[in-house]
Amino acid sequence: MLELKGVSKRFGGVVATEEVTLEVSHGEVHALIGPNGAGKTTLIGQISGSLDNDSGTVLFEGADITRAKQHERVRAGLTRSYQITSIFKRLTVVDNLALAVQARSGSSFSFWRPVAVEAALFDEARAIAAEIGLSGRELAVAATLAHGEQRALEVGLALATRPRLVLLDEPMAGMGPEESESMIALLERVRARVTMLLVEHDMDAVFRLADRISVLVSGRVIATGAPAAIRAHPEVRKAYLGEDAGA
Repeated sequence: MLELKGVSKRFGGVVATEEVTLEVSHGEVHALIGPNGAGKTTLIGQISGSLDNDSGTVLFEGADITRAKQHERVRAGLTRSYQITSIFKRLTVVDNLALAVQARSGSSFSFWRPVAVEAALFDEARAIAAEIGLSGRELAVAATLAHGEQRALEVGLALATRPRLVLLDEPMAGMGPEESESMIALLERVRARVTMLLVEHDMDAVFRLADRISVLVSGRVIATGAPAAIRAHPEVRKAYLGEDAGA
């Protein structure tokens, strides 16, 4: 579904990503892990189109999207969530989701449009709220939600675009154990219909969710494989998991 070929990004003299080659298959949860400063969020930006590539090629479902704008990638079925919660905090849950559905569908919220059209829009927004575990909270102002609920809402905004591939940048950041469990359950619910590239520091979540894992260190992918293979990989254990390779 997604293929990166030699993708690189530099900021002045700092190399953020270097000759990254990576494949994400249809239907999988593919986790991208690595220490702080490894270039993970930069790479997500390059895939989503929020950052230009200095070199390399990005293919999505066989099409070259290297030069495509971010909104063009969203229309093609490639969307993302952000490391820092990005929601409309003054709006209600259902209004947040309705705006995302509107952006995808082209609805204008114009008064002259048939009521049924806008009713369908809000029906879909409420259905997404139920899917992300916010049923009964649709009229709550987003700013009043708990941190975990706000992160779930952000995932809902991504799902409202009906993506085929969603890029999740640390969806469990700042969560306690109970909130993390809720997010894992949410991702388990939607994985059957959405391919995921997951950037996450919560190793328990990564090894529970991922079909395959790629490890990024100093801007380079040093290993890709099934969770068991990554756990046993000596370079990964030394560079990221903090273990002695000979242990």
